[in-house]
Amino acid sequence: MRKLHWWKNKISQGVCSYCHNKVPADELTMDHIVPLSRGGKSTKGNIVPCCKACNNKKKYLTPAEIALNKLRDHDTP
Repeated sequence: MRKLHWWKNKISQGVCSYCHNKVPADELTMDHIVPLSRGGKSTKGNIVPCCKACNNKKKYLTPAEIALNKLRDHDTP
């Protein structure tokens, strides 16, 4: 997958799909939006460029679960 044209095009933009920070293309990782361990597939629609920090934080969660966790944590006094 990493050698395919569509992937090279995505990482050439140098932006993490989650934090939207600029990241050198060679430092972006290939993240499965729905993790393989949760039934996700290695398809164009399920793979995004992601910085290592976001990939490490995301682990096996989906973006929706991350957003819910942020809301929950924000509401906690």
